[in-house]
Amino acid sequence: MSKFGKGVGETLDYSRDWTEWLDGDRITASTWTSDGLTVERTAHVGGVATAWVSGGAVGKAHQLVNRIETEAGRVAERAMTITIFSMRE
Repeated sequence: MSKFGKGVGETLDYSRDWTEWLDGDRITASTWTSDGLTVERTAHVGGVATAWVSGGAVGKAHQLVNRIETEAGRVAERAMTITIFSMRE
């Protein structure tokens, strides 16, 4: 699982590159969920899925999960951890 940091007042984009895993398949749907971050918007282009997120609780490690569906009918999920820090740190 990938780990990242984000300031409490920031809105940042996080991506998951599925290209190698897809092995020629294509993403048809991509959803992002979190246990405390706000997912502002999402996109997927080619084999890369992206979410722009904001919020979170200072000091907490939030999970951000990307779930995709593909043309071939596969479904997969991967998570990353984003730890929130105070902008004064």
